Amino acid sequence: MAWQQFSVITDADTAPVLADFFSDAGAVSVTYMDAEDHPIYEPGIGETVIWHNTEVIALFESDAEPALIRSLTHRHFDAERLQSWRHEQVADQAWERAWMAFYQPMKFADRLWVCPTGQEHHETGCVCLTLDPGLAFGTGTHPTTALCLEWLASQDLTGKIVVDYGCGSGILAVAAVLLGAKAAHAVDIDPQALTATHDNAAKNKVKDRIHCYLPEHFTPLQADVVVANILAKPLIELSSSISGLVLDGGQLVLSGILTEQADAVMAAYASAVTFAHPVQQEDWVRLDGKKP
Repeated sequence: MAWQQFSVITDADTAPVLADFFSDAGAVSVTYMDAEDHPIYEPGIGETVIWHNTEVIALFESDAEPALIRSLTHRHFDAERLQSWRHEQVADQAWERAWMAFYQPMKFADRLWVCPTGQEHHETGCVCLTLDPGLAFGTGTHPTTALCLEWLASQDLTGKIVVDYGCGSGILAVAAVLLGAKAAHAVDIDPQALTATHDNAAKNKVKDRIHCYLPEHFTPLQADVVVANILAKPLIELSSSISGLVLDGGQLVLSGILTEQADAVMAAYASAVTFAHPVQQEDWVRLDGKKP
């Protein structure tokens, strides 16, 4: 089955109105994309931030009439607000498998392989984590996750208790257990992330050593290692809670932090943790330190 896709670039004020118009006209999905290069990293909770120039992309079923949709759109919106118009037919496919063409096995610290299903690497002295792209964040391809995986794979985690705060796909919790941790406690505000973590733990045969919680169901404990790959703002706001999960002498790893945010995050944890020098990959840094 083919789909009819319409893409229109417009301003921030018109974008949500245009999106509603497409939905009312029968679009099965409408999404926003940045039409320039102005990334938005941390909108406030409940806040939808739209770029100054936004591409509105509407997907219609195959029997939609492109000429009619375009005519109706131009009838409802001033021409100067519609900076460009593009229509194309999009073939149906298994999108999650299509994405796999860009997801290849990755090796971290010469000890940990992260591989899609069917491309596992079983190498002496290494462990292999099988993970496929899903709806929850975290495959190892993003610098924030890669920085944490590199750290975990460089440590001796034998027998340790790990907390993965903001677990997403569960990749860090699963990696920690495969690398020798006794157990990992995975926490996330998104129930879908906990489902993904359960599934990935089962796929890697470590389900009995990974425990998943929504924050309101998580009873704080103290762990040898706490990893939090979220964003700078929540890391700062939750600094006392997150640092309180680290045993005396334990280790804390923070990621999801832009280079220019590192000082503010370190300052929020300064009374509890002594950090090593930040480790950078692209625009992101990892902070790792020890609780005295």
